[in-house]
Amino acid sequence: MPSKFIALNDEIYKYVIDHGHNRDPLRTELEAETAKLGGWLPCMQTASEQATLLGLLVRAIGAKSALEVGTFTGYSSMIVARALPADGHLLCCDVSAEWTSVAQRYWEKAGVASKITLKLGPALDTLKALPATTIFDFSFIDANKSDYCAYYEAALKHTRPNGLILLDNVLWGARIFDKSDQDGETVGVRQVNDLVANDSRVEAVMLPFADGVTVCRKK
Repeated sequence: MPSKFIALNDEIYKYVIDHGHNRDPLRTELEAETAKLGGWLPCMQTASEQATLLGLLVRAIGAKSALEVGTFTGYSSMIVARALPADGHLLCCDVSAEWTSVAQRYWEKAGVASKITLKLGPALDTLKALPATTIFDFSFIDANKSDYCAYYEAALKHTRPNGLILLDNVLWGARIFDKSDQDGETVGVRQVNDLVANDSRVEAVMLPFADGVTVCRKK
């Protein structure tokens, strides 16, 4: 099947950003602070247009309970929490007290800190400890790729019918296409992509923007 996509150059991407969603000063401030971390770290921040999609989907499905696996400096969690109703709740899982200290400052600035619970430690431990009665409407997975299949299964277990699970970095910088690349994270992304593509429990679409994001609806 021939490609129907145009290659994104800087001009097109700027147009997408300028016309695709509304920006606000707090988001811009957090983007700038994250950029100052230097090196490869700013690349861990969710793409701006993708974060906007998260908030849009949270509102569209009327989500009240959400899960984020991998929080970093809090960009996506801030946007998800803003999209939740006043009585909504977001559970964030991360291993870094340093990075999430930035997140907590911005949650306070955004007025959403009361909606968020942060659990520091291996996310799988947090997810395994959840009571069976804990149910999420919306989940966003963006953490250690080696454990993506396990994160996906745990999120699916705690997702309501018609709830959404989003997986970030599913194109993994095109490394998934190099079969000689057997790095644990690359393998983890390949495995979760194959799992979701053949999973009768969900309806899913892989969207080729940013580093790729898969949206799954639990049947």
